[in-house]
Amino acid sequence: LGWNRIYGRRGFVQFQCVLPPETAEAGLRAMLETVSASGQGSFLAVLKLLGDGQGAPSSLAFPRRGWTLALDFPATGAALRLVARLRALTAAHGGRLYLAKDATLTRAEHDALDPRAAAFRGAKARDPAFLTELARRLGL
Repeated sequence: LGWNRIYGRRGFVQFQCVLPPETAEAGLRAMLETVSASGQGSFLAVLKLLGDGQGAPSSLAFPRRGWTLALDFPATGAALRLVARLRALTAAHGGRLYLAKDATLTRAEHDALDPRAAAFRGAKARDPAFLTELARRLGL
C-alpha cells in the first residue's frame, strides 16, 4: 500500500529497453555504469530474458529476442537527463524502447531507434479523436 509515495509528490519516470543478445552484455553494463555514475537511484530494477515475440511487421510491438532492463526513477531534471542517456545507449546497442513506459522520447529519437516507425505511420489512417499523447508526440 502506498508504494508510489517512495517517489515523492512529483512521481516517477520509467525506462525500459530491450537489447539484442549480441550487444546486451556491453549495453547493459554501459547502462548500469551510467546509472551508478549519475548518483540516481532506481527503486525498481528488473532484468529479463525475452523470447522471439516480434509482433506484426506493421506494429510497434516491444518484444524481441534479447535482454530487457526496466528502471524507475523519482521525477527530477537529473532523472530525465539520465533517461535520455539511457535512450542513447539503447540506440547505440541496437535496442528498442518500451513505448508504454516512456514519457519523453521524441519523434526523431524514435525514428532513429525503430526502423518500423515509418511503415507504421503509413499502414493506415487513424482517427484523430483516438490519438494518445504518445501518438501525437511520436507522429504516429
